[in-house]
Amino acid sequence: QVQLVESGGGLVQPGGSLRLSCAASGFTFSTYHMSWHRQAPGKDREFVAVITRDQITNYADFAKGRFTISRDNARNTVSLQMNSLKPEDTAVYYCKAWTSLTNFRTDVWGQGTLVTVSS
Repeated sequence: QVQLVESGGGLVQPGGSLRLSCAASGFTFSTYHMSWHRQAPGKDREFVAVITRDQITNYADFAKGRFTISRDNARNTVSLQMNSLKPEDTAVYYCKAWTSLTNFRTDVWGQGTLVTVSS
């Protein structure tokens, strides 16, 4: 089955760090762009970071300098290292596999992992 499974979420204090992982299966991982998105309580889902199939990265402004996205095609995983976490980073974090910004037929979403930043 085509699926993405996130892990690594949890409770962390402001200023702390977490590393999220997403394990992919059921499709040719190396041919897909991979991205992280998040949804805070009461807010819309928003883009966090992307790493393309060619290893090009881009980040949302709030993530620049704090978050790092990486992928390991040999292990079919994508990770998000999050440092200097803030309370406003609290959200459910989702990984997505995709091929096009306008053609959503190949999109694959994980179930999400909850990150709570609180003292």
